[in-house]
Amino acid sequence: MSNTKNTQDPQNSRKSQNSDKGNGVAEKRPSPMEVLRHARAQLTELTGMAAESVSSFEQTEDGWTLEIEVLELARVPDTMSLMASYQVDLDPEGQLTGYRRVRRYERGRSDAHRPGGR
Repeated sequence: MSNTKNTQDPQNSRKSQNSDKGNGVAEKRPSPMEVLRHARAQLTELTGMAAESVSSFEQTEDGWTLEIEVLELARVPDTMSLMASYQVDLDPEGQLTGYRRVRRYERGRSDAHRPGGR
């Protein structure tokens, strides 16, 4: 029986070492790619509009902030489709806490460069 006990103890101690990363609480923070994918999926589910790309992504004190480009209205030709930029805020675990549209534009139009404004 002592052999069985000896082979079980290292496994149990390894499990507890892996789950005690410093603070005694097993915590897995999402990677930036997981946050990005989850944010796009959450925004699409909430708005019903296709998230096409992420134009800005940063970690903040409160979690994450992204700017996601969304197809709001498909038109023909495609360059006339209406796009929008949404600011999306997430908590540190990657759960969406809020969003708002910050800009709306035609797909084929580039931004006019205006110092100090959008």
